[in-house]
Amino acid sequence: MKSERWLSADEVSEHLGVTTDTLYRWIEERSFPAHRVGRFWKFKRSRVDEWVESGEGDPRRTDDAEAAG
Repeated sequence: MKSERWLSADEVSEHLGVTTDTLYRWIEERSFPAHRVGRFWKFKRSRVDEWVESGEGDPRRTDDAEAAG
């Protein structure tokens, strides 16, 4: 079974249609699924897609909304 390859920040930014600055902000502020390897961030496309589909990236989402349900 072939394992999913790790993507770079540039690849994920292109995949999502956002800047790398936005991506790095999401890593800090929104629990974006990323792994640090040395000085680089690496990502699995399936985890990124799950994060987007879960609504975690929605700027209207707050901790209060999460607690409510």
